[in-house]
Amino acid sequence: MPRSVRSTLSAVLLVLACLLVPLGALSTWSRYEIGDADNYVATMAPLASDPAVRSAVADAVTGAVMEEIDVGPLQGAVESFVRDAAGSFTETAAYKTAWNAANRAAHDAVQRALSDDSDGAVTIDLAPITQRIKQQLSDDGVPFASKIPVEHTEVTVMRSKDLGWLRQVIQLLQSAGLWLPVAAAVSAVGGVLAAGRRRRAVVVAGLGIALAAGLLLGAVAVGRALTLSDLPPDISRGAVGSVYDALTESLWVAGWVVLGAGTLLALGAWLAPRVRRAAAPRAVPRAPTPLRP
Repeated sequence: MPRSVRSTLSAVLLVLACLLVPLGALSTWSRYEIGDADNYVATMAPLASDPAVRSAVADAVTGAVMEEIDVGPLQGAVESFVRDAAGSFTETAAYKTAWNAANRAAHDAVQRALSDDSDGAVTIDLAPITQRIKQQLSDDGVPFASKIPVEHTEVTVMRSKDLGWLRQVIQLLQSAGLWLPVAAAVSAVGGVLAAGRRRRAVVVAGLGIALAAGLLLGAVAVGRALTLSDLPPDISRGAVGSVYDALTESLWVAGWVVLGAGTLLALGAWLAPRVRRAAAPRAVPRAPTPLRP
């Protein structure tokens, strides 16, 4: 193969590999973390202890309960009591169990929010939590607590239209799964093998992959800012931010790992010949042979 053709092929493959790195990270994330119910529940489970999420849950339950009871001049005091009871319940193991069950039920809504063009919202049904708080209020003798209907109170944690660029990208990538990362690796190896100067190709590939990972990290940060920039007043900004951070945590980790790996690859390829030259033994000059008389 002519040298010019090999160089062109190498450049094309290396550029393709760099482009596929962030896309491969997104496709793997959307397929195996967001698309898998068990992994999704495991990702959302730590949010049960997040202060912003707990506060949003307590506010939603309190509002739903107070709409159903009227104790006249005691309304304010009862509301404060209900709010304290709801907040206390969010610290229990029973709440964490109910939270995980609610998130498993909400998984289908997350899939719809990420994959279609509707303006639907991802909500967490708080009915099991309301039931437990109702029982606690009844046990504590709160007036009319036993008559509180357990409605399907919902707290909104994500709206489809707030996802912006992320939803459009996932529509294209979720079905790809691991194929894109595999294609990125194959393209990178092919680009290096096709290059006339392979060490330089490795340096270029490493730097390109690190740059692509940096762009992925920047895109995730921009996506967070856009998601939180136009929330309606009835949706907790802190809770939505916590949910976004939990859902994209693995993307952050993958981005930093790939960025570090690409940088080390480029640095190693650049330093290798210099280290070999420095470590090579130097020839000792031979002394001139003395002339015989």
